[in-house]
Amino acid sequence: MPMKRRTTNQETDLRRQQLLDDLRKTKYALDCAYSNFENVVDPDLIDCSIYELKAVQMRYRFLLKQAELLDSAT
Repeated sequence: MPMKRRTTNQETDLRRQQLLDDLRKTKYALDCAYSNFENVVDPDLIDCSIYELKAVQMRYRFLLKQAELLDSAT
């Protein structure tokens, strides 16, 4: 029977720090995606901006959920 590995405080802190860094980067990408969407006029670029915006929004939501799970586990 496999044993569950307990995470140490140091591992949890490292994971939290990496998650916060990913959230900051994704927030910046989200701001850029909104800016691109507001400034494009070509129909193909509008479609591209919409897909990019949706993808970054989904990543941001995922990271927020991960942060909530990490906080509830500690």
